[in-house]
Amino acid sequence: MVEDTANGNHRTTLPDAVGLAEAIRVGEMSPVEAVQGAIDRIEALDGQLNAVIHRQFEQALEVADSPDLPDGPFRGVPMLIKDLWAEEAGQPHHAGMKGLRDAGLVASRDNNLVIRYKEAGFIIVGRTNTPELGLVATTEPAAYGPSRNPWNTDFGTGGSSGGSAAAVASGMVPAANASDGGGSIRIPAAMCGLVGLKPSRGRISMGPLKDEWGVSVQHVVCNTMRDCAGILDVTAIPFLGDGVVAPDHGRPYADRVGEDPGRLRVGLLTESLRTGVHPDCAESARRSADLLEALGHDLIDSYPAALDGLEELGWAFNVNWAVNAVLSLELLGDRLGRSITEEDVEPGTWLLAQLGTDQSATDYAKAQSVMATFRRNMATWWEEGFDLLVTPTTAQPPPKIGELTPTHEDPLRASHRSLPYATFTSPFNTTGQPAISLPMGSSEGLPVGTQLVAGYGREDILISVGSQLEAEARWSRERSPIHA
Repeated sequence: MVEDTANGNHRTTLPDAVGLAEAIRVGEMSPVEAVQGAIDRIEALDGQLNAVIHRQFEQALEVADSPDLPDGPFRGVPMLIKDLWAEEAGQPHHAGMKGLRDAGLVASRDNNLVIRYKEAGFIIVGRTNTPELGLVATTEPAAYGPSRNPWNTDFGTGGSSGGSAAAVASGMVPAANASDGGGSIRIPAAMCGLVGLKPSRGRISMGPLKDEWGVSVQHVVCNTMRDCAGILDVTAIPFLGDGVVAPDHGRPYADRVGEDPGRLRVGLLTESLRTGVHPDCAESARRSADLLEALGHDLIDSYPAALDGLEELGWAFNVNWAVNAVLSLELLGDRLGRSITEEDVEPGTWLLAQLGTDQSATDYAKAQSVMATFRRNMATWWEEGFDLLVTPTTAQPPPKIGELTPTHEDPLRASHRSLPYATFTSPFNTTGQPAISLPMGSSEGLPVGTQLVAGYGREDILISVGSQLEAEARWSRERSPIHA
């Protein structure tokens, strides 16, 4: 444990996952003690935050005490899993859906990523809250209620990895699984003051049920660049049959932490034609860009021209989003042994799925073509010699609880009001490029983030530059008011 004396704070705080693994390795604590500590923190804090919706404490303690615990780099470190597709055999998988909750759906096998976590020595202690099917930018599902921001519980945590973000920001665990189909790692990371890397398409296996070619990817939210890098090293290992495998650059990623990335060409974008940008969010990006310039990088007034015309891409992304909502309901219905009905889901999910059902095969094929054209057009900016693009992570600070939830009169209210939170993030789910949110700003006491985007496959650059900014901003010293 580490004594935190920043700002007069004398509480004892949890080390990051790398530090906790080292403490276990040298015998300062046992895996059982590490897991019991996480259990104690969850029990003490979760009543205020509603981050952990399924607890598997007894099993976790048994795994921690087992001689068969794998001797991986993170042996004995407690981990939380987002309750969306990252399934674990014998544990609930409800995807934020009341129909699956009421049916008591349990996973029959481990997801590929969960296999990698276990091989690395992580011990899973529970599952975290998520909006229904991860469809919106707030974690307030009807099935489990809202997750609350540990910086101010009147505000949300973002979505769709909001439960994981609340758990890590409050110190329940050092890192937690998260996934990102339109910003769902980066948005909660920004709102809760965390590091959130969306890896490149095909960097981490999405099997066995999901495909790597889609817009969604998996990783973690955490506090430090070395956790972000080290956990990527142990999970970015392909499985047989993966549809996309991202090219390797700079592995192992852990070696990129603290490494000088050289002099980079950096562009900056702080405005959006789709939505207004709050001054505090824009300032976070500008401050980060200025700091990168002070560190010796070339800051150039440029950004990809393709980001100026997103109307057609917005149409294509929405078609893809709606059609995939239909697919998700069909896959989960197969697991239940019956069709998902309107009574099983929230009104917004049902309406979105109906919109997806109404799309023709030609519409869907056209949407894929539009997204492919956008991907190629975006790539030219990086090929012309740029290394990084700096943007705000979100266009607005965290919303109050209830501001993004649907109503009977407007069941798609959550989707519509999510736009300011995904306007800077979702284009890079389409392109498949790696993008990271870093806790570089604040707005009235709540965190806001800066997003860095690199060329496809270049997580190594994001990790090197992120560690440069971490050394200057020292964000992991800042702890939320609700914290272990």
